[in-house]
Amino acid sequence: MKLLPVLLLSALAPLPAIAQAPAAATTATSADARFDALATAEYRWRRSLSGTDENTPRNQRRGLPDVGPAMQAIKTKRWTETLAALAAIDPGTLSPATRDNYTVYRGQVAALLAEQRFREYEKPLNADSSFWGDLGYLTRSTYRTEEDYRGYLRTLAEVPRYFDQNVANMRAGLKRGFTPPRVTLQGRDVGVAAVAKAGGDTSTFYAPFRTMPATIPVATQAALRAEALRVIAGAVVPAHASLLAFLRDEYIPAARTGLAAYDLPDGRAYYASKIAEYVTRDQSADQIHAIGLAEVARIRTRMGEVMKQVAWQGDLAGFLTFLRTDPQFYVKTPQALLDRAAWTAKEFDGKASRWFGRLPRGRFAIEPVPAEIAPYYTAGRGGSGVYLVNTWNLPARPLYSLPALTLHESAPGHAWQMSFSAELDDLPAYRRNTYISAYGEGWALYCEALGEEMGLYHTPYETFGMLSYQMWRAARLVVDTGVHAKGWSRERAQAFLHDNTALSDHEITTEVDRYISWPGQALSYYMGELTFLAGRAKAEKALGTKFDIRAFHDAMLLLGSVPLPMVDARVDRFIADGGKGPYPLS
Repeated sequence: MKLLPVLLLSALAPLPAIAQAPAAATTATSADARFDALATAEYRWRRSLSGTDENTPRNQRRGLPDVGPAMQAIKTKRWTETLAALAAIDPGTLSPATRDNYTVYRGQVAALLAEQRFREYEKPLNADSSFWGDLGYLTRSTYRTEEDYRGYLRTLAEVPRYFDQNVANMRAGLKRGFTPPRVTLQGRDVGVAAVAKAGGDTSTFYAPFRTMPATIPVATQAALRAEALRVIAGAVVPAHASLLAFLRDEYIPAARTGLAAYDLPDGRAYYASKIAEYVTRDQSADQIHAIGLAEVARIRTRMGEVMKQVAWQGDLAGFLTFLRTDPQFYVKTPQALLDRAAWTAKEFDGKASRWFGRLPRGRFAIEPVPAEIAPYYTAGRGGSGVYLVNTWNLPARPLYSLPALTLHESAPGHAWQMSFSAELDDLPAYRRNTYISAYGEGWALYCEALGEEMGLYHTPYETFGMLSYQMWRAARLVVDTGVHAKGWSRERAQAFLHDNTALSDHEITTEVDRYISWPGQALSYYMGELTFLAGRAKAEKALGTKFDIRAFHDAMLLLGSVPLPMVDARVDRFIADGGKGPYPLS
């Protein structure tokens, strides 16, 4: 998740006249120009909210967003007007490339406006992440110059204002019953408590100052460190202490006890909006639930085949207990887990050119999940530049699942795909820099399955670990819709994962709480993977010997991050072009 700083006053101008002109264009050129003007203006404004607009002087950028009521009204108005302007443009009058841009862009704006209409900002936390936890990315950023450090200090000075605005929003949500379920918030305040108690140079927010570039004069370094101590003591620590009191004394005790999204204000429409956002297809909760049940049954059959390979004499439940408890599947030290993850990532590097025509320039580091969030964090998470591995509670981090996790989070999954997308200079910025979960998570899950073809699962247990991860994501379709649309209890959801996957009990608890508190997001993964698998099967059947896996993968990645129907359309175009990829292949 990206932090979005405040809106600059210069960005408050109304939509350009060209964006609001009547739909009178008679050629693709004029229609393209109208659309491009609209999208460019709005996206520049959207970037200005985070202070990342290149037209804003660096010394004027602010680091944390304005999330107060006036700004929420401004965003709602802007995106309402933007959708109306888009409706005045007939996609049929656009050139093919611009029509694709229109589809991606309109989906982005529709999702943003839906979040505003349901006042998602009044619930800026869930069991997985939170507005305060997201600040951790600041401490892991790279600061090279004096101005970089001063910008970081300006951001830290904004923490009290930012926290106060979020607390006000949360109080509004609390008043109308729009909160995460109370059970999913238990213990989630530990990270806040850690910052409130750790002052001075022991604070995690002091980390960037411990080692500073030699290009910054020693005296300047000393002055910056002194200022950091002052800001941490005067702004960061008090803001966290105040937030901690709010969470413990007011918010968590009064959070709602129900679980279902259907029980939230206008809950059925809210959950439908989340399905639209995270699946990008017109499908109902009942349809997705049925798909999940069918896929769970299919994967169980494959699991049984692997159990026969290792001559397991018992049932699936016994095999899962064996996997969760046998010492051979677990390491003793955090570094050993990091080392094994690095081994798989490097092993993929040696095979990459056989499966992809274009390789991204971006590289990634492998780091442990920060200690303050690790107890409630996922097993790993990847993105552009980093693959985080959770080394907390090692008995819950099995080696048989690590290759699949690594392929998903690092390469050719998230770190690979996100770098690839960012390097597509011929796409507009709003396609390079935004993330559509159904595409991104679907691609990463497809990469887990691809690991079997690439020969990266060396034992039947690692293959079973991959199948368990596939099962985990298929089961999410059942659990997410079960909880939010069918009245499932937390215990029933936990039991479904326990009975069908090799996840540890700790992971099952944290994952189910994540789905309960973050409606719809869990649907992205498997629905996205099914799209890539179906598209590949269709292309292989149609093209026969002309099918080249490298060309297919390049064609899929060249899209950037798009709604799933656009993946379908690209597959059809790939077939029509005779399997020709976007790059020459030897």
